[in-house]
Amino acid sequence: MQKIKVEIPACPKSSYTIAIDNDFLPSVLSQIKKLLPGKELFLITDVNIAKTKHLKNLLGRENVPRFIISPAGEKSKNIKTVTKIVEEMEKKSLGRDCAVIALGGGTVGDIAGFVAAIYKRGVPVIQIPTTTVAQADSAVGGKTGVDSSISKNAFGIFKNPAAVFIDVNTLKTLDEKQFNSGLVESIKHGLIADANYLTYLQKNLKGILARKQKPLEYIAVKNCKIKAAVVGSDPCEKNKRRILNYGHTIGHAIESASNYKLLHGQAVAIGIIAANIIEQKLGLGGKERLQVLKRLFGELNISLKIPKNITKRQILDIISRDKKAVQKWPRFVLLEKTGKVLCKNGQFAHQVERKIVEEAINILIKENY
Repeated sequence: MQKIKVEIPACPKSSYTIAIDNDFLPSVLSQIKKLLPGKELFLITDVNIAKTKHLKNLLGRENVPRFIISPAGEKSKNIKTVTKIVEEMEKKSLGRDCAVIALGGGTVGDIAGFVAAIYKRGVPVIQIPTTTVAQADSAVGGKTGVDSSISKNAFGIFKNPAAVFIDVNTLKTLDEKQFNSGLVESIKHGLIADANYLTYLQKNLKGILARKQKPLEYIAVKNCKIKAAVVGSDPCEKNKRRILNYGHTIGHAIESASNYKLLHGQAVAIGIIAANIIEQKLGLGGKERLQVLKRLFGELNISLKIPKNITKRQILDIISRDKKAVQKWPRFVLLEKTGKVLCKNGQFAHQVERKIVEEAINILIKENY
């Protein structure tokens, strides 16, 4: 038997810029053209964005080919939608000299990023997030993917954007439920990385909910700085980047079990409460923090009750299939204290006994939060 060793050089370092401002969407297309000269552009958005002024503000009189995802939201986040988009791009005779623009929320960004990663073995993608959850989290960091019929983000790949443009003025078209739910990712960032930021969110919640420019710009900048620091240290989620999943393991399971009737932010809020219950059972404290979070989620009108049709068995089955599971059981991110994630033996995600997880889920199901 002959063996030939193939040496694969490491991918070169790369970087991208996140531009944050208010009401600058009409200038973004020209900035994209300067950044990616000569690229044929293809825009991906959804029916909700198509009903707003955002599409016109971005494109002006430019006739950019596009794909409008319908229905909007998680129900379209699947391989069938990806196939339709890829085939539409082929019909437009787009080659490897094209670039994808994602205009919308987390679902649009995830789908568009995944399409860009696989189309002709990869083309650039520009992220223009228009929701609180996308501006805080999903547009930054290069995670892309779509759901299977069994679990969330089962198909996925890392694909960093060529640039991110955050216009906080786009948040004004969101309904209250979408806007408030998306703020959970900002709360998560405070919990895992900056206790002072969590305090800022509490003290300035009124202005944030009124969608005032200054606090919206502040939280956009703060969120992106926190996430960029984590992603820069662990781009492919080998260890530290897992802290961004705080509350997401159980949260994603509940979101999937609800057939995506629950918004992502609401499901993650429930997952964060579950994580706090687990922390208390492990002797990590957090009793006062749990009360703070319950009040904060209450001010956002986010229900922390698991829907009655979702069972503990369903949740446990889904988390056993978590993409980060080891031997069919996930590792959990836990807080040592507010603003600091527990790091033990250099690891940021930890084994938690199934019994303790079950107890936490039981409390969520039985308690009237």
